[in-house]
Amino acid sequence: MLPKDRDEILKQVVAALSATGDDALTKAAAEGMPERGDVVDWVERCKRLVLTQRVSSALNFEILVVADRLESLLCGLGLDGRDPEEVALAFVVQLPAIRALLAEDVEAAFEGDPAAKSFAEIVVSYPSIRAIAVYRIAHALAELGVPILPRMMTEKAHDRTGIDIHPSARIGRRFFIDHGTGVVIGETTEIGDNVRLYQGVTLGAKSPRHGRSLRGVKRHPTIEDDVTIYAGATILGGDVAVGRGSVIGGNVFLLESVPEDSRVVGEPPSHLVRQRNKTRQLQWDI
Repeated sequence: MLPKDRDEILKQVVAALSATGDDALTKAAAEGMPERGDVVDWVERCKRLVLTQRVSSALNFEILVVADRLESLLCGLGLDGRDPEEVALAFVVQLPAIRALLAEDVEAAFEGDPAAKSFAEIVVSYPSIRAIAVYRIAHALAELGVPILPRMMTEKAHDRTGIDIHPSARIGRRFFIDHGTGVVIGETTEIGDNVRLYQGVTLGAKSPRHGRSLRGVKRHPTIEDDVTIYAGATILGGDVAVGRGSVIGGNVFLLESVPEDSRVVGEPPSHLVRQRNKTRQLQWDI
């Protein structure tokens, strides 16, 4: 139980929590933070709009709602003096192009995954398509200079799918992530067309001691067209490029560039199998 002077104690707590200061949380509040629920509702509506075919009469209403709600979300953010309505309209006109990119992503998944039975199955059940859809929407906003909102969107997709794609990464056409859990794609990553990743792939940066000094500098790798990267591979560094048509094997740790049409594999594993009264060694021929 609280002591008898609990009202005074509670007043002191309220005063302390509401006091202005110069810490990071006070600065964050001053910068403006959209309500997470409002952002989630908007991105889900927008995602349905680009992934689901609708008749024209329904589209008129849906696009109007998407534009109006985006404008409302933008009103509390710093847009460097730009009109939220103009920014919202600049985003809305990109929806057909976003839908076209997603249609190619779904086609790449259908062609690349023998377990896929239909296009509908991919759209409604593949976590990679959900993550890529949110990324493509968020990337369009990031390109328009919208702060905070794109990152909130992709982090929500990360929470739900286990796939972490920074909204500022640049990803080409026909992108496919198979399984997807644990994939990380950093802010300055560049990915070409027809690239396939498997679960646990990291396209990251080397850990800097002074992170602020590297903001805006390319820190993540470039993956050229027609590259396949298998499960668990880690590729780090802004000066690292994986050449066109290359294949990066599972669990490879790569810190340098490789030319086009390369095959990169790790050291073959060697295991000892012990049975009663005998031991044999397994060697892998890759």
